[in-house]
Amino acid sequence: MRVTLLLILVAVSAFGQKNWKTPRTPDGHPDLQGIWTNATITPLERPAALAKKPTLTDAEAKFIEKNQSEELNKLDGASDGPLLAAAGSAGTGGYNVLFVDRGSEFARVDGVKRTALISDPPDGKVPAITDEARRRLAAMPRNGGAFDNVKNRPLAERCLLGFGSSTGPPMLPVLYNNNYQIVQTPGNVMILAEMVHDARIVRMNGTHPAANIRFYLGDSIGHWEGDTLVVDTTNFNAQVRFHGSSENLRVIERFTRTSEDAILYTVTIDDPTTFTRNWTLEYPFVAAAGPIYEYACHEGNYAMTDILGGARKADAESKK
Repeated sequence: MRVTLLLILVAVSAFGQKNWKTPRTPDGHPDLQGIWTNATITPLERPAALAKKPTLTDAEAKFIEKNQSEELNKLDGASDGPLLAAAGSAGTGGYNVLFVDRGSEFARVDGVKRTALISDPPDGKVPAITDEARRRLAAMPRNGGAFDNVKNRPLAERCLLGFGSSTGPPMLPVLYNNNYQIVQTPGNVMILAEMVHDARIVRMNGTHPAANIRFYLGDSIGHWEGDTLVVDTTNFNAQVRFHGSSENLRVIERFTRTSEDAILYTVTIDDPTTFTRNWTLEYPFVAAAGPIYEYACHEGNYAMTDILGGARKADAESKK
């Protein structure tokens, strides 16, 4: 009886997918509008323990997902631990499990669960950097006056951009607030990130401005290739250094509606002055109930005063 019921459910699901048609806007293009999430425990790069496993069976994935969930819950209220350390809370107790909303499953693409967001190179690792990039990064001052002035602190800390490239591009999943809202018109596509409430405006069929005009989120130009929205982003602000990228960074995103509740997001990182080759990430954006909540970040930020005050105290003690 159970086997018969299972076969019926599989047949119904397959029939539904086969007969699913891409919803379209009045101008005939695929409708990407709605609220989506890219939350996942799949890391950017493939862990060493899974070096030879680009994908997992559902049983393997479920085992790891369960273990990670249990590990995270054990850390609730702790000030240190591998997952909290990755979140920037090592030794500080800055986060507890209440704040962690990174998803609970590996990202599923083409029916299987992936062990890395990076799909190319095949090893799931960020490519090596060029000699030029190595010299450029080595020449940068280590602190660069980061503790001398509020304006020298990182963009995410000042709540100008979300941390971890959450707004992007590329739009990477982070510790929490992995929700996005897409709104389309014939001339523009707006992508609202819940993190820091950043709004990206993709201008359809436009042209990039002169190279000296720079933006924190880059300048995004979109066009349709069949049923895929392609977004080409350049002109990044010099303060945006995705994995050490240069002013020549170009990010090419592809959004393809694959089902009622999923958009396949494929993004290529192109910066020949930094990386020895292009690299590609691939993962789904899954439909979410919403709504997108207001993000309060900088209000009552006494940490900034403490950070700079601590630096001044350290300066004074060094002169004794």
